[in-house]
Amino acid sequence: MNLFSQILAEAKHRWVHTLLLFGALLCAAALPVAFHSSGAAAQRETSRLMRDLGYNLRILPEDAALSSYWAQGFADGSMPEEAVQRFTTADDLSYNHLLALLVGRVDFRGASVLLTGLASEVAPETKKKGSMIFEVERGTIHFGFAAAMGASAGEEVQLGDQRFTVAAVLSESGTIDDSRAWVHLSDAQALFDMPGLVNEIQALECYCADVGVDNLTRLREELKSIVPEGQVLRMDAMAETREKQRRLSEEYFALVLPWVLGACAAVVALLSTINVRERRGEIGILRALGHGSTKIASLFLFKAVGIGVNAALAGFALGSWLAVTYGPAVFPETAGKIEVEWQLLTYSAIALPLFAAFSALPSTLFAVSQDPADSLREEGP
Repeated sequence: MNLFSQILAEAKHRWVHTLLLFGALLCAAALPVAFHSSGAAAQRETSRLMRDLGYNLRILPEDAALSSYWAQGFADGSMPEEAVQRFTTADDLSYNHLLALLVGRVDFRGASVLLTGLASEVAPETKKKGSMIFEVERGTIHFGFAAAMGASAGEEVQLGDQRFTVAAVLSESGTIDDSRAWVHLSDAQALFDMPGLVNEIQALECYCADVGVDNLTRLREELKSIVPEGQVLRMDAMAETREKQRRLSEEYFALVLPWVLGACAAVVALLSTINVRERRGEIGILRALGHGSTKIASLFLFKAVGIGVNAALAGFALGSWLAVTYGPAVFPETAGKIEVEWQLLTYSAIALPLFAAFSALPSTLFAVSQDPADSLREEGP
């Protein structure tokens, strides 16, 4: 009987042990696959939710007084509108989702409204993503809840010497945005007689995984070479919340997976040890018949490898099914992006048999180190 026939016969004979070993290795494959697939969704979900907190960077004219900016809601001075376009061609930036604004106050129906002119978002060429804010068409206006002063969607209103069609009245937010109105940047430039100028650029800070980096210093150094006529403000509470949440998501999976794999390895090692003890008589007979350590070690390691290959295929299928079936309920924002990660099949098919062999190695070494006389004596009548 050749080696593989012996392994197959022994697996059938001790089918309970074989099923238990297969189950442990199945978990060792399925859980990492499910965690990785859903983990990618979790990181996308975290990124989306943190992004929705809003822009956490403000780029203002270099000579703008910050006390005045916070008091009146907009910056004094101005920058060229084309400054925001400089970010699109810069490489390896910590800025993304850049939005040029021209903000000032206007009177509307007896009240002071914070008028905000905005253009479309821009981004570095390598970091283009969907916009974080709605688009405003020329000749239209979007009112905050309090700024509308009774105006409704579809109505025509007068601001200065221009007329606008009300595109929408936004729901109450409980922030300064309730007293704000949004128009296209070119319309705001015409109203304030500031063609080609802006007084604020809002941006989103890109995630930096290096906790030893001073983010604000890095941001200011990058800005100096791109927009020397500007200064950057970082909304620290918002930025730090974003970074901490992202790190928490990454560290969670980094913490859980080693424990899962360690538990599976312990079960495989225990089952392999039990298998060795049950086969001590068989090992003694093989020794007495002249079979060496290589043949005996092969019986145990190849069995683990063979079960590992089958468990890898089944585990990949099970883990992918768990992620695709239950992931959308856990991560609804990015549900459509949860899909089968086919590259994990290759990793599983290679890594799991090696994992199984490594877990079974201690018991295998114990098996080949046994004295055949002692083994036969213990199995004797």
